[in-house]
Amino acid sequence: SFWLAGAAHRDIQQQAPMPAPDDDPDEEEDKKEIKALDEGDIALLKTYGVGPYNKKVLGVEKDIKELNTKIFELVGVKESDTGLAPPSQWDLVSDKQMMQEEQPLQVARCTKIISPGTEDAKYMINVKQIAKFVVGLGDRVAPADIEEGMRVGVDRNKYQIQIPLPPKITRRS
Repeated sequence: SFWLAGAAHRDIQQQAPMPAPDDDPDEEEDKKEIKALDEGDIALLKTYGVGPYNKKVLGVEKDIKELNTKIFELVGVKESDTGLAPPSQWDLVSDKQMMQEEQPLQVARCTKIISPGTEDAKYMINVKQIAKFVVGLGDRVAPADIEEGMRVGVDRNKYQIQIPLPPKITRRS
């Protein structure tokens, strides 16, 4: 059967005529006349894929970027990826003193408020990779400061909510 397949292949090769050197398809494309685009064709290509409000949207986006840069110039604060203040604004002495006086807090997320608006309100917190706890508030936190879904700082012993935390800083690309 191998011999038959080889023989059939040889027969096909013999039947197919070889293209003459004059029949080169690349040369045929080169011989075709190239038509230049006129102004109407170029205008059509520029508007292809553009919506009816594209110019207005681009103008508004440009205005927003300009206003954003003006705001950052007026505020005078540059945002960093880490969320830290620039080193010129650090107060290492008071930070060291605070670390000696207060124990470090752990970050948790308040997932639910049980009996909101009452004196005996409890807060369900989720400490990542540890557990969920139902806790109360610390001495320095008002019930109005805590909302469901927000990040909070809890002490490591009683897991009482000590401070509300800002939303997590995500890196913009």
